[in-house]
Amino acid sequence: MPFPKNFVWGAAAAAYQIEGAWDEDGRGASVWDVFSQQPGKVFENHNGNVACDHYHRWREDVALMRELELKAYRLSLAWPRIQPGGTGKPNAKGLAFYDRLIDELLEAGVTPWVTLYHWDLPHALQQRGGFLNRDMVEWFGDYAAIVAERLGDRVKNWMTFNEPPCVIGLGYHEGMFAPGLKLPFADCLLGAHHLLMAHGRAVQALRAGCTGKVKIAIAHTGRERIPATEDKRDIEAARRDYFTSTERALWNLAWWADPVVFGKYPEDGVKAFGADMPRVTAAEMKLISQKTDFIAYNCYSGWQVRADANGNAEKLPGGWGIGNPRGTLPWLNIAPMAPYWAARFQTERYGLPLVFSENGYCNTDFVHLDGKVHDPQRIDFIARYLGAIRRAIDDGVPIAGYFYWSILDNFEWMEGYKDRFGLVHVDYQTQRRTPKDSFYWYRDVIRNGGVSL
Repeated sequence: MPFPKNFVWGAAAAAYQIEGAWDEDGRGASVWDVFSQQPGKVFENHNGNVACDHYHRWREDVALMRELELKAYRLSLAWPRIQPGGTGKPNAKGLAFYDRLIDELLEAGVTPWVTLYHWDLPHALQQRGGFLNRDMVEWFGDYAAIVAERLGDRVKNWMTFNEPPCVIGLGYHEGMFAPGLKLPFADCLLGAHHLLMAHGRAVQALRAGCTGKVKIAIAHTGRERIPATEDKRDIEAARRDYFTSTERALWNLAWWADPVVFGKYPEDGVKAFGADMPRVTAAEMKLISQKTDFIAYNCYSGWQVRADANGNAEKLPGGWGIGNPRGTLPWLNIAPMAPYWAARFQTERYGLPLVFSENGYCNTDFVHLDGKVHDPQRIDFIARYLGAIRRAIDDGVPIAGYFYWSILDNFEWMEGYKDRFGLVHVDYQTQRRTPKDSFYWYRDVIRNGGVSL
């Protein structure tokens, strides 16, 4: 069976991971510019100074999207390219770059889906406290208003933040991502609260500044729980565990999603975090819970759980068992049913249609002697995950689209350039682009609406 006719077939990328041109045309420094220059923070001391040089090669990249027959492209904007210091007058050259890119995408028949923030906070704002500063709410709102005024006549699909658990959990709590801090949990909860408030302020700015009707979400991620069997007890145990909010690591999906949809933090988390909770007002929760139009969810992996004697979730040893297939990054266990259960559980809880804003597979791809890039594992991975998505749609789950991560091999944060997610291989020495076998396979899937799966 084909996917629904209006299903969005997409691919994604993020500004810092592909643009390069880190100090050109008035762009300011981001926290990742600073973090990646510190020895030992990134694999082999890689950085995003050049990355895929998309800032100069964007026409070539959009031409590849046209060749792929992509229906939509999820991109992010570099805040420090638009506001070098994070506040004040916008940088005309930065806005002009995105202006041209959006026009080129539309000319190619590719609908832009724009993310305002994909982890590249202006360093100047981090020096003023970053997300621990309550002013972040207004800073981000002002930035969103600038973007809405310039691009909102053409861009109709928006995401405010990408993966808040990575922004706060990895950036402020575990110190693995920029800005590389290891703060007390109470500070991290405060930063999380400010991030969610900033999301709400951005929703207001986008609705006020864009022309016509827009659709807005925040891109969540989590650790998917997959029932070990389809026995009712296992399903209920997996559902409850998926939305529990007591882990003191900020990877609790409901901690981020419940305030946006329901206007309140999960009670189990509030109780568990106790004195670490920030002071929260009704007005702040009203701001956070501005109306959103869909669930954006980045789905990669997960683990299996079964119900114990008391009906609680019990993680299977290792999550999957010894020898389960995986990508080259240790967290990417291949879990084909992850999108099925993630979409089913979330749409049941939140009552909104869902878009998979990221899903992809990393490998050690290289150009073979025949000049091509053969990546059968990626093709198999995507086929399995799309099969699970189609099953969910057939079961009545409202899934509106899928964005493969990523259109290009790129800078994979602390892992540098060693792990490749792209449909297009990038030679980082020459910047030569080579479409992989998966590129042509995905093009065929798009052409036939998924019938070939």
